[in-house]
Amino acid sequence: MGNREMEELIPLVNRLQDAFSSLGQSCLLELPQIAVVGGQSAGKSSVLENFVGRDFLPRGSGIVTRRPLVLQLVTSKAEYAEFLHCKGRKITDFDEVRHEIEAETDRVTGMNKGISSIPINLRVYSPHVLNLTLIDLPGITKVPVGDQPPDIEYQIREMIMQFITRENCLILAVTPANTDLANSDALKLAKEVDPQGLRTIGVITKLDLMDEGTDARDILENKLLPLRRGYIGVVNRSQKDIDGKKDIKAATLAERKFFLSHPAYRHIADRMGTPHLQKVLNQQLTNHIRDTLPNFRNKLQGQLLSIEHEVEAYKNFRPEDPTRKTKALLQMVQQFAVDFEKRIEGSGDQVDTLELSGGAKINRIFHERFPFEIVKMEFNEKELRREISYAIKNIHGIRTGLFTPDMAFEAIVKKQIVKLKGPSLKSVDLVIQELINTVKKCTKKLANFPRLCEETERIVANHIREREGKTKDQVLLLIDIQVSYINTNHEDFIGFANAQQRSSQVHKKNTIGNQGTNLPPSRQIVIRKGWLTISNIGIMKGGSKGYWFVLTAESLSWYKDDEEKEKKYMLPLDNLKVRDVEKSFMSSKHIFALFNTEQRNVYKDYRFLELACDSQEDVDSWKASLLRAGVYPDKSLTENDENGQAENFSMDPQLERQVETIRNLVDSYMSIINKCIRDLIPKTIMHLMINNVKDFINSELLAQLYSSEDQNTLMEESAEQAQRRDEMLRMYQALKEALVVIGDINTSTTFTPAPPPVDDSWIQHSRSSDSFGAPPQVPSRPTRAPPSVPRRPPPAVPGRPS
Repeated sequence: MGNREMEELIPLVNRLQDAFSSLGQSCLLELPQIAVVGGQSAGKSSVLENFVGRDFLPRGSGIVTRRPLVLQLVTSKAEYAEFLHCKGRKITDFDEVRHEIEAETDRVTGMNKGISSIPINLRVYSPHVLNLTLIDLPGITKVPVGDQPPDIEYQIREMIMQFITRENCLILAVTPANTDLANSDALKLAKEVDPQGLRTIGVITKLDLMDEGTDARDILENKLLPLRRGYIGVVNRSQKDIDGKKDIKAATLAERKFFLSHPAYRHIADRMGTPHLQKVLNQQLTNHIRDTLPNFRNKLQGQLLSIEHEVEAYKNFRPEDPTRKTKALLQMVQQFAVDFEKRIEGSGDQVDTLELSGGAKINRIFHERFPFEIVKMEFNEKELRREISYAIKNIHGIRTGLFTPDMAFEAIVKKQIVKLKGPSLKSVDLVIQELINTVKKCTKKLANFPRLCEETERIVANHIREREGKTKDQVLLLIDIQVSYINTNHEDFIGFANAQQRSSQVHKKNTIGNQGTNLPPSRQIVIRKGWLTISNIGIMKGGSKGYWFVLTAESLSWYKDDEEKEKKYMLPLDNLKVRDVEKSFMSSKHIFALFNTEQRNVYKDYRFLELACDSQEDVDSWKASLLRAGVYPDKSLTENDENGQAENFSMDPQLERQVETIRNLVDSYMSIINKCIRDLIPKTIMHLMINNVKDFINSELLAQLYSSEDQNTLMEESAEQAQRRDEMLRMYQALKEALVVIGDINTSTTFTPAPPPVDDSWIQHSRSSDSFGAPPQVPSRPTRAPPSVPRRPPPAVPGRPS
């Protein structure tokens, strides 16, 4: 019974459905199905029961089917039914199947005749069925009866459209022969969603109930009211036959006898009846599935590629195998070491494009943050000069000194060198914090094993803390070494004579002032370039605007763009200071401002020039560059206190010259010390901290892990990870199986061409004259074509190859 090649197709589709039904993806894939559409009492249930060969669908008056029934028919030696919501429970009593459908319907829709689009999934195994997948939909009704809701017609229409609108759904339009076919709501809905008629198969029921002397020959021959795929006539059991317990097999024989004995149908008897309908449906389903396979394959391959990398990682671990645990532990520790080194030394793979981290951030600490902290320490010029004057006077004591005392220079220099301990130790702390952050980022790959992740972080962090003490001791030792001996014979030290000469030059410069672009080339060295946004000026002009800024030792200039062709302005740095500006809640920018200490306008009519950066790190970096150019942070309160003290403190010309000389000597020597410290501190941190931690991870971490915890404890998966791993592996296998099934379908089936188009404008005409939802027509008898209707030549047999 049926074509063997066709019968082998639907089991493959059922395998696809099984592969995803447990994962909840059947709706996403929208596997090909056949939807049965028709009015109430059109014979839909009888058609389905003829396929199964058993009475199992609920019956009664009014709307009985209130939820879609996804019915999978599977050829099998045994005969039983199985519901998806009762998986594993085999039901051999089909009366029990009917009761379960009714109970499951009531469970979701209640007892008030409501409907639901949530399907009931039923699979029937039987030796008497072909392999088909069908959806039985509620019957089309127009007038609510009893407890049915007022919008029952709209609900049913929307639910039917939800299924038949899908391009991969074949439509079985069931219409009784004793009603007016031209007004069939099932055909109207099918025409609405399938205007080409490629997905619609017409089924004519109740042929045995037509009035005597009438028949549907012209319709079944597809001459009158034609469909592209034609019509198939069936004869179901009557209510009397059902009540009399007439066997389905006997009903099929009676149907065959009816078509062979009827004078109007005997010549097309081989193309009528339930068995032929089953074959035609299999043919159409084959074509439809083959058409939709490319999309299925693309979806499945996309999902497979998206999880393949993660699944590959899961394959490296088997919880039940001790040797695999050992191997996995070694691999993970080695990978941790590799990841840590890559993040410190830099690597082209897995580059963080959102922020600086690892080695890049440590580099910024060494070459921007640490110099910035040193420069910040030097900015209070008035306090330094006061200390120098106090030192000179205290050394001279009661006497008035004639010469500049070198002891004052040494005392001030040592005090300034000791101040370097703060920035140096802060740099160590910043590097330690970044190392710990790097360790945490590297242990994210160990998150599948909480104890291993926790122990790795603890062991490495403890080692970093141990190295912290030794590194800080060495840093302080470097500072103490510099304090222990002041080398005034250093080749870069200016000496006493040059210091006095420079003090006179400075005095001369203060009288002349800033000469702008006439400065010597050595003073025009560019300190920094970059984009900044002028925020306060832009607000008045309708929005902030970005410019390309160039900072030199004497000026701050900005240009239209980084080509530096069109200069907008050049701002001299004399008497400028920098202050922080509170970040606006409406802006993501970080802002700092330049202002003139003599209350003059900085730019045109503006007292402040507010400059905005994208991050606080950029602000700190620009402030460090401005400090190197001599633009110091604003310390208004401190300066006010100093001014108050300065009123009670004055210097005679001789003392002023001595202070300036000592100041120049201190400045010269501290530049030597700063240069030395800026070079040695990063090297010390690199050797004692960073390289040591890398060596520890490579050589000692694994041993300490083994000594701290049992291997089984370390490699114990978290419950969430175990569940996720199982789900991903199951999904991976399901996707691979689905792709294999698609390959099997392609190689085991052939394509059946569609029949040529026919003139089905009669359905469109019926839709325009009878809108959906109009009162039902008075049943009319479908008769043979009247003489006035010209007879058309018979088209190709519906559903058969042309």
